[in-house]
Amino acid sequence: MSKMILNVIHRPEMTPEYSATVTGQGKEEGSMEKVLEKESLDIFKTQQRLAHENGLKCTIQMTYASLFNEEAVAIAKEDHEKYGDEIGLALYGFQCEAFKNKYKTKDFCIWMFSLEDKKAIVHDIFEKFFECFGFYPTSTSAYFMDADLINYVKEAYPQVVCAVATCWEEGPKAYHTCNNSWYTLFDGGPWAPWIPSKQNSHAPAANKEEDSGIVAIPHLSRDLLACYDGNGSNFGTHPQNVLRGMIYDTKTWEFPYFYNLVDQYRALEKYNDGYAYNMMYVGPGWMNKMGRWEQPYELLYKSYSEGCKYYGDLKKQGKLVDMTMSEFASFYREKKEVTKGNYNVPECALWRDILYGSDKQLFWYCDPYMRACFNMDQGGALVDLRPYAAKLEWPVGIGTKHVQDASYPFLIQEKYRAGYFTHYAGAGTVRSAKFSCEGEEVDLCLCPTHARFSEEKIDGKKTRILTLNPVDIEFAKTTVTVQTRIILEEGSSNIKFERNILKSTNPEAKVYVDEYITACYGTTEYPEDMMGIRLSVNNENESKEIVYEYHNRDEHLQNASVVKAVIPAIETGVSMTQSGGAEGYIEEGYAFSPMFKLGFKKQIVEGEVFATWLNLQKAN
Repeated sequence: MSKMILNVIHRPEMTPEYSATVTGQGKEEGSMEKVLEKESLDIFKTQQRLAHENGLKCTIQMTYASLFNEEAVAIAKEDHEKYGDEIGLALYGFQCEAFKNKYKTKDFCIWMFSLEDKKAIVHDIFEKFFECFGFYPTSTSAYFMDADLINYVKEAYPQVVCAVATCWEEGPKAYHTCNNSWYTLFDGGPWAPWIPSKQNSHAPAANKEEDSGIVAIPHLSRDLLACYDGNGSNFGTHPQNVLRGMIYDTKTWEFPYFYNLVDQYRALEKYNDGYAYNMMYVGPGWMNKMGRWEQPYELLYKSYSEGCKYYGDLKKQGKLVDMTMSEFASFYREKKEVTKGNYNVPECALWRDILYGSDKQLFWYCDPYMRACFNMDQGGALVDLRPYAAKLEWPVGIGTKHVQDASYPFLIQEKYRAGYFTHYAGAGTVRSAKFSCEGEEVDLCLCPTHARFSEEKIDGKKTRILTLNPVDIEFAKTTVTVQTRIILEEGSSNIKFERNILKSTNPEAKVYVDEYITACYGTTEYPEDMMGIRLSVNNENESKEIVYEYHNRDEHLQNASVVKAVIPAIETGVSMTQSGGAEGYIEEGYAFSPMFKLGFKKQIVEGEVFATWLNLQKAN
């Protein structure tokens, strides 16, 4: 196995998140702030010590408040000289009095400020950093950094090459599990490092012109299945996530899930040309002496100590390389071929359940044109699709249309828009296929399977291929064995689906396949206005169109070459094309089921392979 790259990132926080509301200390001394400050520095020093004792290099992300603390600055300087730690600048720590007095606000999320204030804050904090250290940082961080913020940072401080820029799937699921009070909504971004485009920080750059100039990394490496199904704050390679999710033995305080999660990230080298990445980014707030999330301090300490030891042991065994953020940025651009002008190398993850004991398997794919998730538990159905091809400009913060919601919109999202399994008569978002015979119909979503991953060159082009294990579809008088292949061509904005009838118990039976996508757009569970979406179906001689008005209309054409939807609200076109011989159709939804549907229907026989392509385009 190749060596996994690790970023360990610590930030000294003088007013750590939540601490003032959970410690209760300092009341007798009359200075809660001073007690919190001392405790936070002690925890920061402990975290640094545990990493260094295990031979791990760190990146120290100095917060706004810590720049006003001489001891925090001195610690960073000392560890930079002694251990080679990088000193970066976190766009955190705005809860301190110095910030509140200057900006007259209690806001502390950098992406939620107006663009004017973002620029002022960036200038303020970067110049304060220079005053403290005599140089400017080469890395920065926040829970989320929007495109305007990244572009300004790079313009004003071009030496910045790396940034923590999003929390993977930190959207409505996390919001709901925080009692509807955690207004950080940024679903739809990459789970692994990427180069943000200048237009939208979620969407990877497709070329040098779109390159924002930095390498972005996620805030945490999360469980790509458990996090998708539930609250991501419980499932990540930050030990507190695992404790918060109660994923440990309450008697022995052992947490094998943490090590399994790290190991599954190590295994991603099988799908990414020998490259695997993991990161851990922590502040002191979760480790205070009063305990957090019902765990005592002793367990909090144990989890971090043993987590660092696991990483350190992997390093000693030659299975891990620790890097600073800026070191990683250089490595990533070289590994992903960006230095050669190739921005198309994707991130891939064939992920299995390591927590719940199920047999479930997801495949995640991310490149400059899309982020896609395929669920093998639903026959390889496409259950999450973000159309990065649109490079949708989505300004965030006060003074924009999206003060809090920074998510990249979806076309398909089974958690927010039902997927195949709906409660009532409506349809949910999914890309799948239905097989029918003599009036009976079965959707592949009802056919669990597994997949194997491969890379091949097809017609000289590099592809990633998922080959699914065959499934048997049983009708009253006929059983057909179907195999699916999903093919993703590097540098392309399409997904090819191949359905192969390997065997039929009754070759004379008429079996039909219906390849379809049911889609909409949005960032939350709540429906958007679908009026004005244009649906069309075309063949060589004819074209039919429906402009969406919730009337549940449909149109069909034999031997259709393309079925298409244009969604002006997100500047996206989504279409399907086929290998030939099928009837194309489009369907408009209605108010109770505000979706649209595109598809192809064809009779298919034993030994035949029917192929369809799902295509994404930018549409003004």
